[in-house]
Amino acid sequence: MSRLANKVAIITGGSRGIGKAIALKMAAEGARVVLTARTADAVEAVAEQIRQQGNEALALAVDVAAPAQVDALIKTTVEKFGGIHVLVNNAGLTRDNLVMRMSDDEWSAVLATNLTGTFHCIRAASKVMMKQRAGKIINLTSVVAEMGNKGQANYCAAKAGVIGLTKSVARELASRNIQVNAIAPGFVETDMTAGLPEAAKEAMLQSIPLGRPGTPEEVANMAVFLASSDSDYITGQTMNVDGGLVMP
Repeated sequence: MSRLANKVAIITGGSRGIGKAIALKMAAEGARVVLTARTADAVEAVAEQIRQQGNEALALAVDVAAPAQVDALIKTTVEKFGGIHVLVNNAGLTRDNLVMRMSDDEWSAVLATNLTGTFHCIRAASKVMMKQRAGKIINLTSVVAEMGNKGQANYCAAKAGVIGLTKSVARELASRNIQVNAIAPGFVETDMTAGLPEAAKEAMLQSIPLGRPGTPEEVANMAVFLASSDSDYITGQTMNVDGGLVMP
């Protein structure tokens, strides 16, 4: 039996990298998936790939920083599929700069999407999940929320905020049988990390005990676990998928 059979999963930022891998993996496990990006064209190719494999998928244009668009996403999902069982908050962006040079726009854009956007999606989806008295919310954070990173004060602050948000919402929704957890990927091979200088990549690899970068599929495996009944007694946790990069 597929672990997510008859479940409906929303994955924000589902056009590439980790979001795409999560969408494909959840669909393969039987979920009907709703994929979002700021333009529908960006996720339609992923949705079509899922359909060709015999599973249901819907691609929608959503800016998670815009609460009205998020509310419309939730309404459309419920109208089409009848409920929401899994929410994966993966949409994110970077605007890297040293803090002394960082503009207000660079700071605000990252916080608006990576942290406030996650809040918008949780607020809207939790209303549906509370009526169902069941649900799984999975928030993508990052190991840099725990470590810090030069040139990414905005990104690190947003991702650290996601961890605090995860814990608070987990406490609020536990009585309604809704589990809320976060995944903190380490150095994962994606389009976002492909642009890093080779020296930076090599330095990162040397600090990873397993000696290699992760793959989007390895993060997706954790997301499927947290979305399934296998994780019913886990909530308020941040699960590092980082090859041992960050150890308490």
